[in-house]
Amino acid sequence: MILLILVFDACPVQAQAITKDDLSAARYAFELRIAQTAADAALAQREAETREAERAALLARLPPGSSRPLEGRLDTRGFGAAGLVRAFDLARGLAVEVCAALPQETRTVVHDPATSAGVTAARGVNDALLRLADELARRNKEMQLYIDAHTPPGALGGTLAVALTVVPAVLRAAADTGALFKTDVTASGLAYGEGGRALFVSALAEACPQRIAGLGGGYLGELDAVQHERLLGKLRALASHRADYANRIASLQKLADGAKGEEKRDLSGVATAAAAVLKAVDAFIESLRAGETGEKSPLFNAARYLGYAQRTEGAPVLDFDLRLEGMSIVKDNLFTGQKLRLSAIGLLWYRVHAADGSLLFARTVRKMAAPVEVDLRGEMVNGAFWGGK
Repeated sequence: MILLILVFDACPVQAQAITKDDLSAARYAFELRIAQTAADAALAQREAETREAERAALLARLPPGSSRPLEGRLDTRGFGAAGLVRAFDLARGLAVEVCAALPQETRTVVHDPATSAGVTAARGVNDALLRLADELARRNKEMQLYIDAHTPPGALGGTLAVALTVVPAVLRAAADTGALFKTDVTASGLAYGEGGRALFVSALAEACPQRIAGLGGGYLGELDAVQHERLLGKLRALASHRADYANRIASLQKLADGAKGEEKRDLSGVATAAAAVLKAVDAFIESLRAGETGEKSPLFNAARYLGYAQRTEGAPVLDFDLRLEGMSIVKDNLFTGQKLRLSAIGLLWYRVHAADGSLLFARTVRKMAAPVEVDLRGEMVNGAFWGGK
Protein backbone atom coordinates (compact mmCIF):
# COMPACT_ATOMS: atom_id res chain seq x y z
CA MET A 1 0.00 0.00 0.00
CA ILE A 2 2.80 2.45 0.78
CA LEU A 3 4.63 1.60 -2.42
CA LEU A 4 1.67 2.46 -4.54
CA ILE A 5 1.42 5.89 -3.02
CA LEU A 6 5.05 6.71 -3.79
CA VAL A 7 4.56 5.88 -7.39
CA PHE A 8 1.47 8.03 -7.54
CA ASP A 9 3.24 11.03 -6.07
CA ALA A 10 6.12 10.90 -8.54
CA CYS A 11 4.00 10.74 -11.70
CA PRO A 12 2.59 14.27 -11.74
CA VAL A 13 5.97 15.95 -11.94
CA GLN A 14 7.09 13.88 -14.89
CA ALA A 15 3.77 14.12 -16.75
CA GLN A 16 3.62 17.88 -16.38
CA ALA A 17 7.06 18.40 -17.94
CA ILE A 18 6.27 16.13 -20.95
CA THR A 19 2.90 17.66 -21.64
CA LYS A 20 4.22 21.22 -21.81
CA ASP A 21 6.87 20.42 -24.43
CA ASP A 22 4.62 18.16 -26.34
CA LEU A 23 1.81 20.67 -26.40
CA SER A 24 4.07 23.36 -27.75
CA ALA A 25 5.40 21.12 -30.48
CA ALA A 26 1.95 19.81 -31.29
CA ARG A 27 0.54 23.31 -31.51
CA TYR A 28 3.29 24.33 -33.93
CA ALA A 29 2.81 21.25 -36.05
CA PHE A 30 -0.96 21.80 -36.11
CA GLU A 31 -0.60 25.40 -37.16
CA LEU A 32 1.86 24.37 -39.84
CA ARG A 33 -0.56 21.78 -41.17
CA ILE A 34 -3.38 24.34 -41.24
CA ALA A 35 -1.24 26.77 -43.18
CA GLN A 36 -0.21 24.06 -45.62
CA THR A 37 -3.82 22.96 -46.08
CA ALA A 38 -4.94 26.53 -46.77
CA ALA A 39 -2.16 26.95 -49.29
CA ASP A 40 -3.09 23.68 -50.98
CA ALA A 41 -6.77 24.70 -51.10
CA ALA A 42 -5.90 28.08 -52.59
CA LEU A 43 -3.70 26.43 -55.18
CA ALA A 44 -6.42 23.90 -56.04
CA GLN A 45 -8.98 26.68 -56.41
CA ARG A 46 -6.70 28.66 -58.70
CA GLU A 47 -6.07 25.55 -60.79
CA ALA A 48 -9.82 24.87 -60.99
CA GLU A 49 -10.55 28.44 -62.01
CA THR A 50 -7.84 28.23 -64.65
CA ARG A 51 -9.26 25.00 -66.04
CA GLU A 52 -12.78 26.47 -66.09
CA ALA A 53 -11.56 29.56 -67.91
CA GLU A 54 -9.75 27.42 -70.47
CA ARG A 55 -12.86 25.26 -70.91
CA ALA A 56 -15.07 28.33 -71.39
CA ALA A 57 -12.69 29.73 -73.99
CA LEU A 58 -12.70 26.39 -75.80
CA LEU A 59 -16.48 26.13 -75.75
CA ALA A 60 -16.72 29.65 -77.14
CA ARG A 61 -14.78 28.53 -80.18
CA LEU A 62 -16.63 25.20 -80.68
CA PRO A 63 -20.34 24.30 -81.19
CA PRO A 64 -22.20 23.08 -78.09
CA GLY A 65 -21.87 19.43 -77.21
CA SER A 66 -25.59 18.82 -77.87
CA SER A 67 -25.10 19.40 -81.61
CA ARG A 68 -23.23 16.09 -81.93
CA PRO A 69 -20.98 17.39 -84.71
CA LEU A 70 -19.70 13.99 -85.74
CA GLU A 71 -23.23 12.82 -86.65
CA GLY A 72 -24.61 16.06 -88.06
CA ARG A 73 -27.67 18.10 -87.07
CA LEU A 74 -31.01 18.04 -88.98
CA ASP A 75 -33.04 21.20 -89.42
CA THR A 76 -36.04 21.48 -91.77
CA ARG A 77 -36.96 25.08 -90.98
CA GLY A 78 -34.62 26.99 -93.26
CA PHE A 79 -35.54 25.67 -96.71
CA GLY A 80 -39.23 24.71 -96.48
CA ALA A 81 -40.20 25.99 -99.95
CA ALA A 82 -37.27 24.39 -101.75
CA GLY A 83 -38.93 20.97 -101.60
CA LEU A 84 -41.76 22.27 -103.79
CA VAL A 85 -39.31 22.18 -106.68
CA ARG A 86 -39.25 18.40 -106.42
CA ALA A 87 -43.03 18.36 -105.98
CA PHE A 88 -43.32 20.38 -109.20
CA ASP A 89 -41.23 17.85 -111.10
CA LEU A 90 -43.20 15.00 -109.54
CA ALA A 91 -46.51 16.52 -110.69
CA ARG A 92 -45.25 16.66 -114.26
CA GLY A 93 -44.22 13.02 -114.09
CA LEU A 94 -47.63 12.01 -112.73
CA ALA A 95 -49.32 13.93 -115.56
CA VAL A 96 -47.43 11.91 -118.16
CA GLU A 97 -48.56 8.71 -116.46
CA VAL A 98 -52.21 9.80 -116.39
CA CYS A 99 -52.07 10.86 -120.03
CA ALA A 100 -50.95 7.38 -120.99
CA ALA A 101 -54.01 5.93 -119.24
CA LEU A 102 -56.61 8.24 -120.84
CA PRO A 103 -58.86 6.90 -123.62
CA GLN A 104 -56.99 6.98 -126.92
CA GLU A 105 -59.96 7.28 -129.26
CA THR A 106 -61.44 10.51 -127.88
CA ARG A 107 -60.65 13.66 -125.95
CA THR A 108 -61.20 13.94 -122.19
CA VAL A 109 -62.50 16.84 -120.13
CA VAL A 110 -61.16 17.57 -116.63
CA HIS A 111 -63.96 17.69 -114.09
CA ASP A 112 -64.32 20.89 -112.07
CA PRO A 113 -67.33 21.15 -109.70
CA ALA A 114 -67.77 24.91 -110.12
CA THR A 115 -67.67 24.67 -113.92
CA SER A 116 -70.16 21.79 -113.93
CA ALA A 117 -72.55 23.88 -111.82
CA GLY A 118 -72.12 26.77 -114.28
CA VAL A 119 -72.92 24.58 -117.27
CA THR A 120 -76.10 23.33 -115.57
CA ALA A 121 -77.18 26.88 -114.74
CA ALA A 122 -76.46 28.08 -118.29
CA ARG A 123 -78.64 25.33 -119.71
CA GLY A 124 -81.37 26.51 -117.33
CA VAL A 125 -81.13 30.05 -118.68
CA ASN A 126 -81.19 28.83 -122.27
CA ASP A 127 -84.19 26.62 -121.56
CA ALA A 128 -86.04 29.48 -119.85
CA LEU A 129 -85.54 31.72 -122.90
CA LEU A 130 -86.93 29.08 -125.24
CA ARG A 131 -89.76 28.07 -122.93
CA LEU A 132 -90.94 31.63 -122.26
CA ALA A 133 -90.80 32.47 -125.97
CA ASP A 134 -92.91 29.42 -126.84
CA GLU A 135 -95.33 30.17 -124.02
CA LEU A 136 -95.82 33.77 -125.13
CA ALA A 137 -96.24 32.71 -128.77
CA ARG A 138 -99.01 30.31 -127.70
CA ARG A 139 -100.68 32.91 -125.47
CA ASN A 140 -100.52 35.49 -128.28
CA LYS A 141 -102.46 33.17 -130.56
CA GLU A 142 -105.04 32.39 -127.91
CA MET A 143 -105.44 36.05 -126.95
CA GLN A 144 -105.83 37.10 -130.58
CA LEU A 145 -108.65 34.59 -131.01
CA TYR A 146 -110.27 35.91 -127.83
CA ILE A 147 -109.93 39.52 -129.03
CA ASP A 148 -111.38 38.66 -132.42
CA ALA A 149 -114.32 36.98 -130.77
CA HIS A 150 -115.12 40.05 -128.65
CA THR A 151 -114.41 42.76 -131.23
CA PRO A 152 -117.62 44.34 -132.67
CA PRO A 153 -118.02 44.16 -136.48
CA GLY A 154 -116.29 47.08 -138.17
CA ALA A 155 -114.23 48.11 -135.10
CA LEU A 156 -110.46 48.65 -135.43
CA GLY A 157 -108.08 46.94 -133.01
CA GLY A 158 -105.98 49.29 -130.91
CA THR A 159 -102.16 49.23 -131.02
CA LEU A 160 -99.45 50.41 -128.71
CA ALA A 161 -96.57 52.72 -129.40
CA VAL A 162 -93.47 51.39 -131.15
CA ALA A 163 -91.55 51.67 -127.88
CA LEU A 164 -93.33 48.54 -126.59
CA THR A 165 -92.00 46.40 -129.46
CA VAL A 166 -88.36 46.50 -128.27
CA VAL A 167 -86.49 45.32 -125.21
CA PRO A 168 -86.42 48.00 -122.48
CA ALA A 169 -83.27 50.08 -122.86
CA VAL A 170 -82.29 49.72 -119.20
CA LEU A 171 -82.32 46.12 -117.99
CA ARG A 172 -82.47 46.06 -114.20
CA ALA A 173 -82.42 42.88 -112.14
CA ALA A 174 -85.87 42.06 -110.77
CA ALA A 175 -85.29 38.34 -110.21
CA ASP A 176 -82.11 36.79 -108.87
CA THR A 177 -81.22 34.76 -111.94
CA GLY A 178 -77.61 35.51 -111.07
CA ALA A 179 -77.96 33.13 -108.11
CA LEU A 180 -77.81 30.28 -110.62
CA PHE A 181 -74.10 30.99 -110.97
CA LYS A 182 -73.30 31.28 -107.26
CA THR A 183 -71.69 28.21 -105.75
CA ASP A 184 -69.74 27.23 -102.65
CA VAL A 185 -67.79 24.49 -104.43
CA THR A 186 -64.03 24.94 -104.26
CA ALA A 187 -61.18 22.80 -105.51
CA SER A 188 -57.72 23.09 -104.07
CA GLY A 189 -54.59 21.02 -103.63
CA LEU A 190 -53.18 19.86 -100.31
CA ALA A 191 -49.78 20.79 -98.93
CA TYR A 192 -48.63 22.32 -102.23
CA GLY A 193 -51.26 25.01 -101.79
CA GLU A 194 -53.96 26.53 -103.95
CA GLY A 195 -51.88 26.10 -107.09
CA GLY A 196 -51.46 22.34 -106.74
CA ARG A 197 -54.53 21.40 -108.76
CA ALA A 198 -53.94 24.06 -111.41
CA LEU A 199 -50.32 22.88 -111.72
CA PHE A 200 -51.36 19.28 -112.34
CA VAL A 201 -54.07 20.25 -114.85
CA SER A 202 -51.60 22.41 -116.78
CA ALA A 203 -49.10 19.55 -116.71
CA LEU A 204 -51.77 17.30 -118.23
CA ALA A 205 -52.38 19.81 -121.02
CA GLU A 206 -48.64 20.04 -121.62
CA ALA A 207 -48.14 16.28 -121.70
CA CYS A 208 -51.05 15.40 -124.01
CA PRO A 209 -52.89 18.45 -125.37
CA GLN A 210 -54.47 16.41 -128.16
CA ARG A 211 -56.35 14.29 -125.60
CA ILE A 212 -57.71 17.11 -123.42
CA ALA A 213 -60.99 18.74 -124.45
CA GLY A 214 -61.27 21.15 -121.52
CA LEU A 215 -59.50 22.03 -118.31
CA GLY A 216 -62.51 23.13 -116.28
CA GLY A 217 -61.83 26.49 -114.66
CA GLY A 218 -60.11 29.55 -116.08
CA TYR A 219 -60.81 30.90 -119.53
CA LEU A 220 -63.92 29.29 -121.02
CA GLY A 221 -64.15 31.07 -124.35
CA GLU A 222 -65.96 34.27 -123.43
CA LEU A 223 -64.17 36.11 -126.24
CA ASP A 224 -65.93 33.87 -128.75
CA ALA A 225 -69.05 35.82 -129.72
CA VAL A 226 -70.95 32.90 -131.28
CA GLN A 227 -72.70 31.63 -128.15
CA HIS A 228 -73.33 35.14 -126.87
CA GLU A 229 -74.94 36.13 -130.16
CA ARG A 230 -77.12 33.02 -130.08
CA LEU A 231 -78.40 33.87 -126.63
CA LEU A 232 -79.02 37.47 -127.65
CA GLY A 233 -81.02 36.21 -130.63
CA LYS A 234 -83.18 34.10 -128.31
CA LEU A 235 -83.61 37.08 -126.02
CA ARG A 236 -84.68 39.26 -128.96
CA ALA A 237 -87.21 36.61 -130.02
CA LEU A 238 -88.61 36.54 -126.49
CA ALA A 239 -88.76 40.34 -126.44
CA SER A 240 -90.65 40.34 -129.73
CA HIS A 241 -93.25 37.91 -128.35
CA ARG A 242 -93.43 40.00 -125.22
CA ALA A 243 -94.13 43.15 -127.28
CA ASP A 244 -96.91 41.39 -129.22
CA TYR A 245 -98.37 40.20 -125.95
CA ALA A 246 -98.29 43.75 -124.54
CA ASN A 247 -100.06 45.04 -127.67
CA ARG A 248 -102.82 42.48 -127.29
CA ILE A 249 -103.22 43.31 -123.59
CA ALA A 250 -103.68 46.95 -124.59
CA SER A 251 -106.24 45.98 -127.22
CA LEU A 252 -108.05 43.82 -124.70
CA GLN A 253 -108.10 46.62 -122.14
CA LYS A 254 -109.54 48.97 -124.77
CA LEU A 255 -112.32 46.50 -125.47
CA ALA A 256 -112.98 46.22 -121.75
CA ASP A 257 -113.29 50.00 -121.46
CA GLY A 258 -115.98 50.02 -124.11
CA ALA A 259 -117.89 47.00 -122.82
CA LYS A 260 -120.55 46.80 -120.12
CA GLY A 261 -121.84 44.41 -117.53
CA GLU A 262 -120.68 40.81 -117.49
CA GLU A 263 -118.64 41.18 -120.68
CA LYS A 264 -116.71 44.06 -119.17
CA ARG A 265 -115.81 41.98 -116.08
CA ASP A 266 -114.69 39.08 -118.26
CA LEU A 267 -112.52 41.26 -120.47
CA SER A 268 -110.99 43.08 -117.48
CA GLY A 269 -110.23 39.76 -115.74
CA VAL A 270 -108.44 38.37 -118.78
CA ALA A 271 -106.45 41.60 -119.18
CA THR A 272 -105.40 41.55 -115.52
CA ALA A 273 -104.23 37.92 -115.71
CA ALA A 274 -102.32 38.63 -118.90
CA ALA A 275 -100.65 41.65 -117.29
CA ALA A 276 -99.41 39.44 -114.43
CA VAL A 277 -97.81 37.07 -116.95
CA LEU A 278 -96.23 40.02 -118.74
CA LYS A 279 -94.79 41.29 -115.45
CA ALA A 280 -93.14 37.92 -114.76
CA VAL A 281 -91.61 37.87 -118.25
CA ASP A 282 -90.27 41.40 -117.78
CA ALA A 283 -88.69 40.38 -114.45
CA PHE A 284 -86.90 37.47 -116.15
CA ILE A 285 -85.63 39.62 -119.02
CA GLU A 286 -84.35 42.29 -116.64
CA SER A 287 -82.60 39.70 -114.45
CA LEU A 288 -80.43 38.59 -117.39
CA ARG A 289 -78.71 42.01 -117.42
CA ALA A 290 -78.00 41.78 -121.12
CA GLY A 291 -76.37 45.21 -121.15
CA GLU A 292 -73.61 44.21 -118.70
CA THR A 293 -70.60 41.91 -118.86
CA GLY A 294 -68.69 39.77 -116.44
CA GLU A 295 -70.07 37.96 -113.41
CA LYS A 296 -72.84 40.56 -112.98
CA SER A 297 -74.53 39.41 -116.17
CA PRO A 298 -76.15 35.94 -116.10
CA LEU A 299 -76.58 36.16 -119.88
CA PHE A 300 -72.83 36.70 -120.33
CA ASN A 301 -72.01 33.84 -117.95
CA ALA A 302 -74.51 31.56 -119.64
CA ALA A 303 -72.83 32.20 -123.00
CA ARG A 304 -69.43 31.23 -121.53
CA TYR A 305 -70.64 27.97 -120.05
CA LEU A 306 -72.79 27.01 -123.02
CA GLY A 307 -69.80 27.40 -125.31
CA TYR A 308 -67.70 25.23 -123.01
CA ALA A 309 -70.48 22.62 -122.82
CA GLN A 310 -70.68 22.51 -126.61
CA ARG A 311 -66.93 21.97 -127.01
CA THR A 312 -66.84 19.19 -124.40
CA GLU A 313 -70.13 17.49 -125.26
CA GLY A 314 -69.97 13.71 -124.99
CA ALA A 315 -66.33 13.67 -123.83
CA PRO A 316 -65.19 11.33 -121.03
CA VAL A 317 -64.65 13.08 -117.70
CA LEU A 318 -61.45 12.86 -115.66
CA ASP A 319 -62.09 13.34 -111.95
CA PHE A 320 -59.04 13.35 -109.66
CA ASP A 321 -57.74 14.30 -106.25
CA LEU A 322 -54.08 15.01 -105.59
CA ARG A 323 -51.94 15.45 -102.52
CA LEU A 324 -48.61 16.94 -103.45
CA GLU A 325 -45.97 17.67 -100.83
CA GLY A 326 -42.33 18.71 -100.95
CA MET A 327 -39.70 17.96 -98.32
CA SER A 328 -36.50 19.84 -97.56
CA ILE A 329 -33.79 18.68 -95.15
CA VAL A 330 -30.72 20.71 -94.25
CA LYS A 331 -27.82 18.73 -92.84
CA ASP A 332 -25.35 20.92 -90.98
CA ASN A 333 -22.14 19.03 -90.21
CA LEU A 334 -19.18 20.51 -88.41
CA PHE A 335 -16.60 18.87 -90.64
CA THR A 336 -18.37 18.40 -94.00
CA GLY A 337 -20.37 21.64 -94.06
CA GLN A 338 -24.03 22.36 -94.80
CA LYS A 339 -25.96 20.33 -97.39
CA LEU A 340 -29.53 20.45 -98.68
CA ARG A 341 -31.54 17.39 -99.61
CA LEU A 342 -34.82 17.71 -101.53
CA SER A 343 -37.56 15.15 -102.02
CA ALA A 344 -41.31 15.04 -102.66
CA ILE A 345 -44.28 12.72 -102.42
CA GLY A 346 -47.43 12.60 -104.53
CA LEU A 347 -50.64 10.71 -103.72
CA LEU A 348 -53.02 10.65 -106.69
CA TRP A 349 -56.31 8.90 -107.16
CA TYR A 350 -58.35 9.45 -110.30
CA ARG A 351 -61.45 8.16 -112.08
CA VAL A 352 -62.53 8.38 -115.72
CA HIS A 353 -66.29 8.49 -116.32
CA ALA A 354 -68.37 8.38 -119.44
CA ALA A 355 -70.48 11.46 -120.14
CA ASP A 356 -73.53 9.70 -118.64
CA GLY A 357 -71.66 9.20 -115.34
CA SER A 358 -70.80 5.52 -115.67
CA LEU A 359 -67.31 4.59 -114.49
CA LEU A 360 -64.82 3.56 -117.14
CA PHE A 361 -61.89 2.92 -114.79
CA ALA A 362 -60.25 4.16 -111.59
CA ARG A 363 -56.65 4.09 -110.41
CA THR A 364 -54.52 5.07 -107.45
CA VAL A 365 -50.90 6.15 -107.73
CA ARG A 366 -48.24 6.77 -105.08
CA LYS A 367 -44.94 8.32 -106.08
CA MET A 368 -41.97 9.56 -104.09
CA ALA A 369 -39.26 11.53 -105.81
CA ALA A 370 -35.74 10.27 -105.26
CA PRO A 371 -33.87 12.73 -103.00
CA VAL A 372 -31.31 14.96 -104.63
CA GLU A 373 -28.51 16.61 -102.69
CA VAL A 374 -27.50 20.21 -103.16
CA ASP A 375 -24.15 21.27 -101.75
CA LEU A 376 -24.70 24.82 -100.54
CA ARG A 377 -21.02 25.53 -101.02
CA GLY A 378 -21.23 24.69 -104.71
CA GLU A 379 -22.98 22.61 -107.38
CA MET A 380 -23.97 19.07 -106.55
CA VAL A 381 -26.75 18.53 -109.11
CA ASN A 382 -26.45 19.17 -112.83
CA GLY A 383 -27.74 22.13 -114.76
CA ALA A 384 -30.92 20.36 -115.86
CA PHE A 385 -32.19 20.43 -112.28
CA TRP A 386 -31.72 24.15 -111.92
CA GLY A 387 -33.48 24.78 -115.22
CA GLY A 388 -36.44 22.61 -114.26
CA LYS A 389 -36.01 20.31 -117.25
